[in-house]
Amino acid sequence: MPRLITKVLHANEFWVFLVIAALSLVIQARSGQFFTANNLVDLAGAMVVPGLFAVAAHLVLVSGGIDVSFPALASLAVYVTTRVLVDNGWNGPVIVPFLIAAGLGALLGAFNGLFTSRLTVPTLIITLGTANVFNGVMQGALKSVQINTIPASMRAFGSSSLFVARNESSGLQSSMPVSFLILVAVVAVAFIVTRYTMFGRSLYAIGGDESAAARVGFKVRATKFWLYVIVGIIAALAGMVRTCAMGQMHPTNLLGMEMMVIA
Repeated sequence: MPRLITKVLHANEFWVFLVIAALSLVIQARSGQFFTANNLVDLAGAMVVPGLFAVAAHLVLVSGGIDVSFPALASLAVYVTTRVLVDNGWNGPVIVPFLIAAGLGALLGAFNGLFTSRLTVPTLIITLGTANVFNGVMQGALKSVQINTIPASMRAFGSSSLFVARNESSGLQSSMPVSFLILVAVVAVAFIVTRYTMFGRSLYAIGGDESAAARVGFKVRATKFWLYVIVGIIAALAGMVRTCAMGQMHPTNLLGMEMMVIA
């Protein structure tokens, strides 16, 4: 037990948790509404998109890099997906646009991975450049505009809920979006991968000392490449969730989230 207590007290997460708990208690004392069921559900629902982005950013940070291109990547992947489906009058199941967006996200992530694994340039500089490329393709080459009408299945997914929480004192109701399950699944998979697989161990090894990781046999280039493919997929899923929830595709809605997500 003393060893466990010492370990907890030396963990950064413990002190961050104390700050969050203290802030929550202050807000609760002032408003009396922070810990109500509907507010907690609202917070959980609002956390889905930045939470998915944060998982992707976490994987990159663990590997010793910083990726600031994921909002632009997500915007481009989702815009192309939505534009193609709308222009062709598609009205099938919602899994199809998610798969298409994930495929495009993987392709754009591979573009990031190719440069980060081959060039000895800081990932921040590379992803700043690719973010401008993705944004330029979307707004310049594709002349992106807001798409107000998205496929019915996407709109239905965005408005569907797992359950409704009601605040008895105020009468306010909040719905837990089905997309929250996507966040739970991605967090669970990321936890398993980073904790129990050789790929996850290689991320930590590269983040600790890239040269040492290469000397002991980790495939640094391959790991970096596939890392950014995975980040692209997660970012595209986050962008699709946001588009479904809004009921429309706004090409610049996600841009500018990178600093908040990294923080």
